[in-house]
Amino acid sequence: MRMRTKKWARPELAACDFFIKDPAKEIGHWKELFERPENPIHLELGCGKGVFLSKLACDHPEINYIGIDLSSDVLGVARRLIVSEYEQAGRAINNVKILSYDIEQILRIFSECDQVERIYINFCNPWPKAGSHKKRLTHTRQLLKYRTFLQDNGEIWFKTDDKDLFLASQGYLKESGYTIEYLTKDLHQSGFSPNYTTEHEERFTKEGIPTKFLIARKAHLEKIPIDKKYLILKEPE
Repeated sequence: MRMRTKKWARPELAACDFFIKDPAKEIGHWKELFERPENPIHLELGCGKGVFLSKLACDHPEINYIGIDLSSDVLGVARRLIVSEYEQAGRAINNVKILSYDIEQILRIFSECDQVERIYINFCNPWPKAGSHKKRLTHTRQLLKYRTFLQDNGEIWFKTDDKDLFLASQGYLKESGYTIEYLTKDLHQSGFSPNYTTEHEERFTKEGIPTKFLIARKAHLEKIPIDKKYLILKEPE
């Protein structure tokens, strides 16, 4: 369901010092935006309302976090949640940035110089129709792009409620040169810890739908995928 327009969201984001207004200007220089540029960068693709990101970032000041979502309305909610979480903890917001951008065009804002240690993809749109599969954030086309800025041995942490997307994503990851190191079809019964939940995860859990989860690591890409057009790593000008 699309979130209703929030008239306050854009003005609040414009005044927010951890909202990046023109992310294309930061390509190759993301670490320099943080108070501690020596800390590793973790990236959440499709951060939504920030339920996951706000708690994770606040609990881990040793990591620099970047959250991306296309909707300014949901990012406005995320901003408020982040501020609330840090205020409760009595901490300054110095290790998290949020921005609005189309993730399909991610190579316009991240380059090989940015070196992200971990990517989180939580409950992304499953795009169930066959003609729309390439829009999936875990599709081969996207995973090859992430390799550009994901450091060697960097990780992708992926959660979903969708069985078909979970199964297909395993194939996409292997095709794109990632090794799956951990996998469970029911995260909450697996004993895996710690687990920071998302707003979708909380809702699906109440409905009795288990969370599927995996961790994949960037490995050497030994062979070119059959569909070579996936290897176009740079976006057109």
